[in-house]
Amino acid sequence: MSKYDIIVLGSGPGGYVTAIRASQLGFKTAIVEKESLGGVCLNWGCIPTKALLKSAQVFEYLKHAEDYGLSVKGADKDFGAIVKRSRGVAEGMSKGVQFLMKKNKIDVIEGYGKLKTGKKVDVDGKEYSADHIIIATGARSRELPSLPQDGKKVIGYREAMSLKEQPKKMIVVGSGAIGVEFAYFYNSIGTEVTVVEYLPNVVPVEDEEVSKQLERSFKKNGIKIMTSAEVTKVDTSGAGVKATVKTKKGEEVLEADVVLSAVGIKTNIENIGLEDVGIAVDRDKILVNDYYQTNIPGYYAIGDVTPGQALAHVASAEGILCVEKIAGMHVEPIDYGNIPGCTYCAPEIASVGLTEKQAKEQGYEIKVGKFPFSASGKASASGAKDGFVKVIFDAKYGEWLGCHMIGAGVTDMIAEAVLGRKLETTGHEVLKAVHPHPTMSEAVMEAVADAYDEVIHL
Repeated sequence: MSKYDIIVLGSGPGGYVTAIRASQLGFKTAIVEKESLGGVCLNWGCIPTKALLKSAQVFEYLKHAEDYGLSVKGADKDFGAIVKRSRGVAEGMSKGVQFLMKKNKIDVIEGYGKLKTGKKVDVDGKEYSADHIIIATGARSRELPSLPQDGKKVIGYREAMSLKEQPKKMIVVGSGAIGVEFAYFYNSIGTEVTVVEYLPNVVPVEDEEVSKQLERSFKKNGIKIMTSAEVTKVDTSGAGVKATVKTKKGEEVLEADVVLSAVGIKTNIENIGLEDVGIAVDRDKILVNDYYQTNIPGYYAIGDVTPGQALAHVASAEGILCVEKIAGMHVEPIDYGNIPGCTYCAPEIASVGLTEKQAKEQGYEIKVGKFPFSASGKASASGAKDGFVKVIFDAKYGEWLGCHMIGAGVTDMIAEAVLGRKLETTGHEVLKAVHPHPTMSEAVMEAVADAYDEVIHL
């Protein structure tokens, strides 16, 4: 039997990052993967979707070339080539993880891993043991009873990024990050898209003003939005698919070529031996303490299988903290209130901290500032004036409670707010930190200035 210090089950952005940090700290490390190194994120999630979205963005530029004083004739998309490029980007990233495994002397064990008692892992009949076993098996597309996926007419995100033909009509059920990213992508290349959202607002976890702005932008681009609506059944017997949608006004039947189910995720915790080992689970999540230890000594869990936010950067941070704690380093628990969320449709969305509604519900007296990109010189020059930056401060102590952005490139701007909040920066400190002009990022400073009645450009 092969013996290790640490075995990581799953090689997504939680698992492979954990394995690398473990190796850096001197642990003899192995990683178990049943499919492709990099997991869903690199192969079927974060990375290939961004490649698809970039193709859509370039196509949008070509379609609006005249707005920039340019003439482009005969610009068209090649759906097969777009998908092929996306798959190529994913494969390149997966090879990059293979290189990192070799560089860090991590053993890659290919096959289906199952936990055993006595700190062992069985991989397709062969046993491996370790002092510490870290579960990082991630999640997959969740299926609703009313929306069973057949992989052809009712699909999940995985099929959505590798369809053989572009659908003429698509219904997207769910308007979280996955739903709105695919809605934007398919709409931009000419598919007729309808988004069905059960809650009153699209991107329901975001600040209400951000939700309303995205809805306006989407409608302007021809995407049909149905909120407070539910798909109660689908009929796939004909050439396409018929979806029955229940709204406040009654029932409506929508016809499309494909229905994309984007209603959240289901953790991959079945058939991995949790019951055999006795690891505690509650509501589809493995229970862990602040350092990702389960109730059974020597077994840990990180990423989507645990109760924190199901985001790649959260899984990576959890894995690093987990192995640093095992190594005896002084570590502090992750502040889940300061995790940024990013959505890569157009306009992009990025946020961190409390929404205005949450801040009021928690009893804060607040100062709110908002700066629209329509007043930004860089946004005007770029032709990307949709959106705004919104900041929320505690009026009493100046604490930066939340930051919410919607607009071009905001996913690359949100880190300023994350770092500022980590360093307990006050509104006045942000205001007096000189921001470069002309940039999109100076909208953060302007929004803070608006909160403190010092805004110049409004």
